[in-house]
Amino acid sequence: MNTVVLFVPQQEAWVVERMGKFHRILEPGLNFLIPLLDRIRYVQSLKEIVINVPEQSAVTLDNVTLQIDGVLYLRVMDPYKASYGVEDPEYAVTQLAQTTMRSELGKLTLDKVFRERENLNASIVDAINQASDYWGIRCLRYEIKDIHVPPRVKESMQMQVEAERRKRATVLESEGTRESAINVAEGKKQAQILASEAEKAEQINQASGEASAILVKAQAKAEAIRVVAAALAQQNGNSAASLSVAEQYVAAFSKLAKESNTILLPSSTGDMSSMVAQAMGIYGSLSKPQPTKAASAEVTTPSTLQAPPPPLPPSIEYTEQEQQPSAS
Repeated sequence: MNTVVLFVPQQEAWVVERMGKFHRILEPGLNFLIPLLDRIRYVQSLKEIVINVPEQSAVTLDNVTLQIDGVLYLRVMDPYKASYGVEDPEYAVTQLAQTTMRSELGKLTLDKVFRERENLNASIVDAINQASDYWGIRCLRYEIKDIHVPPRVKESMQMQVEAERRKRATVLESEGTRESAINVAEGKKQAQILASEAEKAEQINQASGEASAILVKAQAKAEAIRVVAAALAQQNGNSAASLSVAEQYVAAFSKLAKESNTILLPSSTGDMSSMVAQAMGIYGSLSKPQPTKAASAEVTTPSTLQAPPPPLPPSIEYTEQEQQPSAS
């Protein structure tokens, strides 16, 4: 190409030699050359270039052979170095990518190759850039497309994955059983606590009710005693008391006759007036005020001495078999 007027496209760099020696690099736009002296020797594209890295074999750290390929993205940064630094820049970078990939894979085990894929790509890019700087080329990124493992290794990996999944399922099931047992135990604990609190409250309520009932009964009995005492203090109170004693006397004997087959009765059972008189005498002695210590210290005179009570009459025994009374 020996023309006078040249139009260089955008994102391209044309390397011009004059009489076989590097002269200058034509930039995009209008350029002029001297015929017969100047010559366009190289045309470098400044765009990002995509290169497919062919599939190749690589051995991992745990001696597993892999078939791996990738994609390389690079760009010409210095047209002069890319033209005169290496014969074929794309081929050189491709070979460098393959050797770097084999070297990096040899540092990793099979599991790490799959787990640390991003780190592997970054390591390959750094290794390529260290060598390609002299060629005026910059590796932007490298991506692994496919990783092919041997069939047996693939089967073992599948078995390992299934075992890991079964292990996780067992762990999750055991954790679920554990959580269920804990929840059941916690529920029983709360139920027992609530039951004990309910029983405690019931006992407290029952005791409070019984105490209230006893208090009410005591108050009622005290009120009844006060009413009886007030009635006895009135006129004809003794007659009313005698009637009440006679009624209780009859009720007591009727109750004794029901509960026992054999009872002992005094001889004056039929004389109810004497029994009532004795009861009223006892009541009168109890109702008198008790003497003080000074009064009890005085010497008693013969006139103050009371005659001893008459002896009790002999008792009469009744039985259900014998209707006639028999003297004891």
